[in-house]
Amino acid sequence: MRTFLLQPQDDNGPVFNEPWEAQAFAIVLALHGAGKFSWSEWADYLSEEIKIAQHSGDPDLGNTYYQHWLSALEKITVAKNLSTNNDILNKTEQWRQAYLATPHGQPIELT
Repeated sequence: MRTFLLQPQDDNGPVFNEPWEAQAFAIVLALHGAGKFSWSEWADYLSEEIKIAQHSGDPDLGNTYYQHWLSALEKITVAKNLSTNNDILNKTEQWRQAYLATPHGQPIELT
């Protein structure tokens, strides 16, 4: 039996503003589903990122939620030895270079 995840929605439609938000969401679900961390561990990391952001002046209007999600994902993957800070920095730079090299309106792809 296959399980399909529907994109989370609220009364206004999909809850993701950008594709990367959905991708970060899916990565967390996949890693949790693969047993790489418990949901309570994930919740602790995400809660900590939200607290840090609030202490730094984030007004917590909901528009930065997936930025905190991504920060927590980066930290938990490093803590669980699934990636390193250098891996994350290198991939971020690859995406930045791809973004700069991609004509406006075209999909950004890593080569």
